[in-house]
Amino acid sequence: MRTGVIAKKVGMTRLFQEDGRHVPVTVLALEGCQVTANRTADRDGYFSVQVGAGEAKHKNVNKPQREAFAQAEVGLKQKVAEFRVENEEGLLPVGATISAEHFIAGQKVDITGHTQGKGFAGAMKRWGFGGLRATHGVSISHRSHGSTGNRQDPGKVFKGKKMAGHMGDRQRTQQNLEIVRTDSDRGLIFVKGSVPGAKNSWMLVRDAVKVKHDDLPFPGAMRRNEDEFKSEEADAGLVESAAAHRVRSEVSAAQQEKLLQQQDAGADADTGAAEDNSTTPSVDKDAGESKES
Repeated sequence: MRTGVIAKKVGMTRLFQEDGRHVPVTVLALEGCQVTANRTADRDGYFSVQVGAGEAKHKNVNKPQREAFAQAEVGLKQKVAEFRVENEEGLLPVGATISAEHFIAGQKVDITGHTQGKGFAGAMKRWGFGGLRATHGVSISHRSHGSTGNRQDPGKVFKGKKMAGHMGDRQRTQQNLEIVRTDSDRGLIFVKGSVPGAKNSWMLVRDAVKVKHDDLPFPGAMRRNEDEFKSEEADAGLVESAAAHRVRSEVSAAQQEKLLQQQDAGADADTGAAEDNSTTPSVDKDAGESKES
């Protein structure tokens, strides 16, 4: 079990495979992701790695946190999180900066974030209710949720009843997302698909708990040992070869060959038809001149 990282959601774009098919990806940026502390079984009762990311202003950090960051010899961090590890071997040295090479192309990750807040929403938008009748018998309350209670017994509304209220802004974890590319120079991670959260929000990226990988850098890829786990990156805008075969292909090679043959046959037919059409107007013109004469 390895530590995770704290990343910021930049936005979405797309990368291309060698055959031209594109893959929609979410771009996550590692902004000064450093180890700020370690938790050990002797002192704390468990093993974990505390990671911080981002640069915070001095006025926005309280005094105990400032002292903890100073003791770890790291800058003030905006976001701090802990990641459990199995034993002492999974701990990273305090002050180490985790690079994007911590993840490899083709592996699965679990990403945790807060969904986009939708404000106060009605029952139809929040829970998908159908609403009341839009014709006779209903006045001004077409989108209401209807009655919420039962009878005199129990004489109350049960907790958890689906009603209007605050929608969104909940912590959610998207599992088994695929890493299709990493950029260690710029500290970017490209994940296939979408992740929960708005732009510029913080995400917790961990190794997938349902899919195990044996070839991952252990205990992690840091600036000091990134040469050991350095991998050849693809050209800008392309999916790395390690993840290309994992992307579901829309058209197989046999189907592509068949489509090319059909296109060639259709092009020949269109050319023949165009030649016939080019000769037809001249015949009509001659016929028209003979009729006028």
